[in-house]
Amino acid sequence: MSDKFQIGDVVEGVITGVQPYGAFVSIDEEVQGLVHISEVTNGFVKDINDHVKEGDKVTVKIIEVDESENKYALSIRALQPERQADRNTNPISEKEGEHGFNTLKDKLKEWIKQSE
Repeated sequence: MSDKFQIGDVVEGVITGVQPYGAFVSIDEEVQGLVHISEVTNGFVKDINDHVKEGDKVTVKIIEVDESENKYALSIRALQPERQADRNTNPISEKEGEHGFNTLKDKLKEWIKQSE
C-alpha cells in the first residue's frame, strides 16, 4: 500500500491498458489506477479509444482510494476547467429538447400546480 497518494491529488501517469469500460494508469512502480469511461471527458464517450491509447501520458486526479485493495479511481474529466465553469448549464438539455424531455420537465411544473 502506498501512502504517497491521497484523494484530491493531481498526478502524472501513463496509460498501461485500455478496456471498453476504462483505462488503466500507472502512477508509479507500485500504484496503478483506473479511469472509468465516465471520467475520461465531459459528455458521452462512445468509444474510449477515441480519447486515450496505451502509452499516453496523462494527468489525473485521484477521486477514490480503496486502501484494502490498493485500488485507485482516477479522473481526467475532473481536470478539464473549460467545462467546470459550465456545470450550472446542462449541455445535454438542448439535445434533450429534441426528444421531448424538456417538454415533460416544463409540463411537470404545470401538473404539480394542477394537483394542488
